[in-house]
Amino acid sequence: MLKKVYNFSNSWTGTIIIVLMIIFFVAQAFVIPSGSMKRTLLIGDHLFVKKFAYGIPTPHIPWIEVAVLPDFNGNGHLLAAEGPKRGDIVVFRYPPQPKTHFVKRCVAVGGDTLQLIDKALYLKPHEGDAYVKANYPKEQQVEINGALWVKSPYMHHYSGIQNDIDITPQGPYPEALFNMPETKVPEGEYFMMGDNRDHSNDSRFWGTVPYSLIEGTPWFIYFSWDKNYKIRWNRMGHFVDTIENDASFIDPNESLN
Repeated sequence: MLKKVYNFSNSWTGTIIIVLMIIFFVAQAFVIPSGSMKRTLLIGDHLFVKKFAYGIPTPHIPWIEVAVLPDFNGNGHLLAAEGPKRGDIVVFRYPPQPKTHFVKRCVAVGGDTLQLIDKALYLKPHEGDAYVKANYPKEQQVEINGALWVKSPYMHHYSGIQNDIDITPQGPYPEALFNMPETKVPEGEYFMMGDNRDHSNDSRFWGTVPYSLIEGTPWFIYFSWDKNYKIRWNRMGHFVDTIENDASFIDPNESLN
């Protein structure tokens, strides 16, 4: 039996099937194409996406993005699981064009309310005031209309989250970069924002992401180079959660543009 498996795995058919199984259910290669996650993830970072982080998404053939199986459960997953948590970096299908993958940070989950005031993100978790008092520093707690909100809930924890001081209301920029009215996230959906806050096309402009479009989370960087094809040796081989939690990986000289 083991010999048959070995022989099958060494055949062209076996190799293709094994590779597809890995891509469908374990890990898929992904290249950061834009600067919306600077300075956490950089243009030219080549990484693997952990496909089983939030369940098993319905498999698609890479590049042409054709579903291999029907959406049996109506939620975009063969096996459903708990969705992204607040603060997770998530790879998902762009709602207006589901064949395109985006990577952003989940800043609010179903039931949460959030707003933007002068570029600052304010979060009101659905768990209520007691949860805010127990889980966030007092200096981040702000009372608005009788309820406790959290000001900049992620910026103090993840060094890569940035605002561009050159983007001001006096320029030709959309109002959503500076101010956004109170928005409640529907159940089973997620509000995504790029760490490069002023250079990100995200949920502020096209709305929340349903669980059916969630694909996974960035896992580890296996290769990285900059726009001049200079290899970033210091990033290679590191897990993304290490990079986002270690300020030494955040290059303050990396342009946000």
